[in-house]
Amino acid sequence: MAHAIPPAVETFGRIVLGPLRRYHRFRCEGLHHVPDAGPAMVLLHHSLATYDAFFIGQEILETCGRQPLGLGDDNLFKVPGVKQLCWSLGIRPARPTTGEEVLADGDLLMLAPGGTREALRPSTQRYRPLWYDRFGWARLAIKMQVPVLVAGCPAGDDIYRVYDSQLTRSVYRRTRWPLPIARGLGPTAIPRPVKLTGYIGAPLVPPKASPDDDQALRAFHRAGVDAMTQLLAQP
Repeated sequence: MAHAIPPAVETFGRIVLGPLRRYHRFRCEGLHHVPDAGPAMVLLHHSLATYDAFFIGQEILETCGRQPLGLGDDNLFKVPGVKQLCWSLGIRPARPTTGEEVLADGDLLMLAPGGTREALRPSTQRYRPLWYDRFGWARLAIKMQVPVLVAGCPAGDDIYRVYDSQLTRSVYRRTRWPLPIARGLGPTAIPRPVKLTGYIGAPLVPPKASPDDDQALRAFHRAGVDAMTQLLAQP
C-alpha cells in the first residue's frame, strides 16, 4: 500500500541525499518493475559508500509512492542516536522474523544480502555480488511467495578505491565492525564524483516449494546471484 512520506525520511532525503544525488547526477531505470501494491523483496548491491542504495529507495518512494522498509546491520542499533535515526528512516534489525512481518503487511522489503562483508571487499572484486553463502533472502522469498527484484548502482563501487587489507578482515572477523582502508577523490575521503545510475531488475518469481527444499533453494539463489551479476555489468 502507498505511504505518505514520513517527516524524518523527507528531511533526510532533502538535506543529506539531495546534494549527493546532484553531485553524482543520479538517475534510476527500471522503476516500472516495482509492483503498485503487495509485498515484494528488493535485493541491493552493497557498495562501501552505501548511500547509493538509499538513492534507489528514495526514488521508489517518490516515484512509485511506496516506502521500502530495510533491514540493517545489527551494529547500527548498538550506537545511540544512530539506532533512533535508523528506526525513523524505516530501517529495522536484520532478523528473519522482521522480514516476514514486513512482507506479511504487504510492504516492500529492502535488504543487501552481502552486507558489510560485501561493502568491505577490495576494488579488485568490484562489480560482483558476495552472496555465495547467503541463502536467507531466497528462503524467505520462497516461504512468503513474494517476487524478488535485484537493484543497485554498478558505479557505486567506483566511489571509493578499497584496498585489500588483512587489518580490515581481522577487525571485521573479530568484531563485525568495518575498518576499511580506502580513499576517494585523490588521497581524501571525499567521494569521487562518478555518475550513478540505479537499476531495478525484472521480478524473479520464487518456486512453489518448501523453503527447506535444498534443490529449489539453491536454484533460486543462483537465479538471484546471476541477475545481480548481470545488473552490475551494466555501465
